[in-house]
This record gives sequence, C-alpha cells and structure tokens, in this order.
Amino acid sequence: MPQLVKFRLFMRCHALKTLPFSTHRMGMADTLCTHLHQSNGSVENSLSKVKPKLDSKCVIEVLNSCHPKQPLLGVRFFVWAGFQSGYRHSAHTYSKACKLYGIQQNPQIIRDVVLSYEAEGCLVNVNMFREVLKLCKEAQLADVALWVLRKIEQSFNIGADTVMYNVVIRLCCKNGDIETAEKLIGEMSLNGLYPDLITYMAIVEGLCDAGRPEHAYSLLKVMREHRCSTNLVILSAILDGLCRSGSMKMALELLDEMEKGGDCRPNVVTYTSVIQSFCKRGQWTEALDILDRMKASGCHANHVTVFTFVDSLCVEGRVGEAYKLIDKFVVEHGVSYGDCCSSLVISLIRIKKLDEAMKLFMEILSGDVRPDTLASSLLLKELCIKDQPPDGGHKAGQDNA
Repeated sequence: MPQLVKFRLFMRCHALKTLPFSTHRMGMADTLCTHLHQSNGSVENSLSKVKPKLDSKCVIEVLNSCHPKQPLLGVRFFVWAGFQSGYRHSAHTYSKACKLYGIQQNPQIIRDVVLSYEAEGCLVNVNMFREVLKLCKEAQLADVALWVLRKIEQSFNIGADTVMYNVVIRLCCKNGDIETAEKLIGEMSLNGLYPDLITYMAIVEGLCDAGRPEHAYSLLKVMREHRCSTNLVILSAILDGLCRSGSMKMALELLDEMEKGGDCRPNVVTYTSVIQSFCKRGQWTEALDILDRMKASGCHANHVTVFTFVDSLCVEGRVGEAYKLIDKFVVEHGVSYGDCCSSLVISLIRIKKLDEAMKLFMEILSGDVRPDTLASSLLLKELCIKDQPPDGGHKAGQDNA
C-alpha cells in the first residue's frame, strides 16, 4: 500500500479516536443553541426536550453564542440551566454570566427576563426565581432583587420562601437599607416563614456596619424566642460591633454569656477583638484583665494578640511595659519568644525608634531565636533607606531563606 494512502488512513483513524469527547460537548452546546434560537413559544419547554447533561463549559459556550446580540435569551438559558438535574452553577459561572452580559451596569436585563415570563404566560416555578435572585446577588442589585420579590408574589402568585427573602435581606443590608431589611423580616413572619441563622447573620452584620450593634445584641433574645440557635460567628460579629462602637459594658456582658455557654465559647479572635478595643482607648488594666480571663478559660494568645498589646503600648510611649509583657506571653500563653520580639521590632520601627529596633533585632540574632520574615524585611528596608546595612543582615537573610 502506498505510503500516502497509509498516512491518510492513519489520520482518519486518529480523528475518529479523538472525536467522541469533543463532539459530545460541542454537539450538546450546538443542540441547546438550536433549541434556544428556534423555540416557538416557551424557551424553557424547548430546552427541556433536550434533556442535557450539563457542565460549566457547555453553559458558558451557550452564553457566548447569545452574546452580544441576544442577551435576553442568554440569561433565560442561564436561569433554566441552574436547576437542571445533576448540575448547579458554580460561583465562577455566576460571575462569568454577570460580566459577560454586564448585568451590574445594565440591571434592566433582569427585569426584562421576568417580564418576558409574564408576557409569554410561561410556566414558572420557585427554582427559576431563586436563580434570578442569585444573579441579583452576584451583581449586587438590591433594588432589582426587591422588585423581583414583589413581582413573583403579585404577578405569578408564587410565595417567596426563606432562601429568597435571605438573598434580598442581605442585599438590602449591604446597601445600607436596614429599614427595608427589617420590614422584610417582619413580612416573613406574616407569611408563615421564620428567619433562620442566615437571615439573622445578614441583619446583624448590617446593624453593626450601620453603627447599631446594641440593636443587633437585642436580636439574640428574638432568636432564642424563635428557637433559632446562635453560633460563634454571629456572637463574635455582635461582640466586634459593640467593641467598635465603644459599647464596652454591653460587650463584656456578651463575653460573659459566651464564657458561660457551651458550644459558643469565645476563641482567640473573640478575646483579641475585646483586648484591641480596650487598648485603643488606653484602658490597659481592662485589657490585661481580658488576657487573664482568656488564660483562665483555657484559650491561649497568639501573635496577633501580642502585636495588639505591644504596638498599642509603643504608640503610647510605654515601650518598657511592652518589653515586660513579652515574658507574660511566653510563660503563660506559650507564644514563641521570636514572635513576641518580632512584634516589638515592628512596633519600634512604626514609632521611628530604629536604633532600638536594630538593637533588639541583633539580640535576637545572637541567640537561637529567629525573627519572623516581616520584622526582618521591614528593618532591612528602613536600614537600606538610611544606607545602614546591619552586620547581621547576611545571617538574617539566611535564617529566613
């Protein structure tokens, strides 16, 4: 057999071997596009006849085929695809759809999709509107999400569920519209729905960001009345909000409740948040009391706790006390001497005591302790600016290599 003929046969066989995988994916996307563009009546009914096995690549290919001339069809396909058997959109896919169609810049497209359902008398369901609201969430469209929530109740006679309300409530809170969020929570109760932990987390974050942590604290009683269990995340959020607003008496009350509780005991982040608040106010006695409470509850400080104390003291010019505090952290909390001294080096640099920072750094290097990378980098940077490379610079570089 001539060599040319053999080569052609080989190429055909090779093409057949590699064909099934690529044509399945491209074929499915092409089939969906055909049904999408040639649908007579309901787009969703036409697509459902295909019974596809979707994946994110296939979905994105169909979205690309509708861009930029037919964005309405693209979004309707995306909504339909989001609740098909065996497939769910990923966070990346939501982001891709929103960016491709510019939904944040052109929110009218969401309204147009819902209005097209209404105009066609399309058979809609809860899952479709969940997907629509998730697009609103991705694009941060609070006003449009609220419009969708009202529209599905008024025009489609579908009762919104807790998941739908949560999306809209969170968007309102992020938009600073706490009043609307609170009205929606009241509306849920009237509709026989109970706010869940996600609902309360959204409103708590919104209230704390709005400077109303006391109101957020009062919600704990409401949660218990509705038998909605709290967790460490929501309690820590309220505690942090109280600390940021200066409501320290209430913050200590909540901390006491958490210490007496079972599953929501404060952790190192919780305690450090309270300590930081006291340090910022120069209330060192109170801050040290919290540190002792921390140890008594079996919770040990970390390098963030150390830096919070040390940096605050240095800023106040109380460097000597910062040195003394290092021993307490090493002995009572098991924080490494290197981490403690590195925090002090950084703090000394921040208050422009470069010579003292250099002296401490060299003391660290002379022993068996390694300074951390941040302290080394900051000191070397400052010394290079002043053209004073340290004698131990080579060793510091080796230790942190």
